[in-house]
Amino acid sequence: MSLYPVILSGGSGTRLWPMSRAALPKQLLPLAGDQTMVQDTLLRLRGLPDCGAPLVVCNNDHRFLIAEQMREIDVTPKAIFLEPVGRNTAPAAAVAALRLLADDPEAVMLLLPADHLIRDVPAFHATIAEGMQAVANGHLVTFGIVPDSPETGYGYIQRGELLGSGTARRVARFVEKPNREKAEAFLASGDYFWNSGMFLFRCAQFIDELKAFRPDMVAACEAALKTGGSDLDFCRLGKAEFEACPSDSIDYAVMERTTHAAVVPADIGWNDIGAWSALWDVGGKDAAGNVVRGDVDLIDVKNSLVRAESRMVAAIGVDNLVIVETPDAVLVADRSRAQDVKKVVDHLKARGRSEHEFHTRVYRPWGWYEGIDAGDRFQVKRIMVKPGEKLSLQMHHHRAEHWIVVSGTARVTCDDTVMMLSENQSTYIPLGSTHRLENPGKMPLHLIEVQSGSYLGEDDIVRFEDIYQRA
Repeated sequence: MSLYPVILSGGSGTRLWPMSRAALPKQLLPLAGDQTMVQDTLLRLRGLPDCGAPLVVCNNDHRFLIAEQMREIDVTPKAIFLEPVGRNTAPAAAVAALRLLADDPEAVMLLLPADHLIRDVPAFHATIAEGMQAVANGHLVTFGIVPDSPETGYGYIQRGELLGSGTARRVARFVEKPNREKAEAFLASGDYFWNSGMFLFRCAQFIDELKAFRPDMVAACEAALKTGGSDLDFCRLGKAEFEACPSDSIDYAVMERTTHAAVVPADIGWNDIGAWSALWDVGGKDAAGNVVRGDVDLIDVKNSLVRAESRMVAAIGVDNLVIVETPDAVLVADRSRAQDVKKVVDHLKARGRSEHEFHTRVYRPWGWYEGIDAGDRFQVKRIMVKPGEKLSLQMHHHRAEHWIVVSGTARVTCDDTVMMLSENQSTYIPLGSTHRLENPGKMPLHLIEVQSGSYLGEDDIVRFEDIYQRA
């Protein structure tokens, strides 16, 4: 049996605002180390026996970032599937299983969220090996995290009898997130695990079980695959067909109903990094219990997480705080209230603000742009275009633009004129002109863009041609 990792990268991580935002969620950020969380998820698969190329299921808006981050760590995916809408984990798993079965009838799928921290990789590999034995014996495997505290934020799995000579056990029952009293009782009994949301099963068996319990879901996923198509290096699902698919989790759709569910204990240094308090839990602490990252100066501070992204942060005489600084927002919260950060995101949405969705630096497939200044009828941006890349051929109805090259070489198209600009040279793009910016060189192109006009929103773009096939 060949093993195929399937990485689910659809979360938004709102409790990790202001770092995690809709356009750049937590799985695409280096929150717990130097690599992003999705990169860590992929890298820890190296060394697994008979492990094939990964299949990734992600949000359409994140497709270029996912592909770029995989290239950075030299991982070539089997496929990157783009969900037109979120439909929870069961449809995502069904799409992946159907795709894998088309190439390998004996395929085994290892389903992993992209945003989990696992500190003991050898133990993780050993746990997968235990799971493969259970799969070979006809079981659908979930991995139960060996608990070390009475957590109320996780679902639980009660273990049943042993299945064979390994550590796998029959699942007695799944339990929703308990209150504190129940969580303490679960921990004391030793019969319960945290539900990790990681799964291992033969694709054919999973689809058979899903057909038995949710045939409507399988039919919708089959239709979405049939009506979908390729887009550059991505696989698109049929939009209408996938939107018609019921939304459900793997637990509810299959694992709580099947008679073949097994749980393998996983003592692997796991954390789902669901809030800033979790990063404090797993972070390296100084003598006063502080977890610090960036340019930080602390005086008489204890038991706090302080993170500076763009400037120096100083704190004096505080205890048990979360302080997170980004170029356009600062979060200060009691560490015990870290779960409530989601409420800030809800408030931002309700007020029509953009800080819940975008950072000041916004990534695009060709590079990125960063807001520097803005006022009445003007906006200033810093733009970076990667070597060999180019923006769409486009025009604006409401703004003109001035471009000043800071470093690198720019090829500029403005109506019927094509020009080359180098460092310290500039050009003007009149309102309504058809234009394009390209980097023909070997080094990144950096320039300053000054926009002026009656409306400066990003939706004032009419694209005539785009190598990235964006609308």
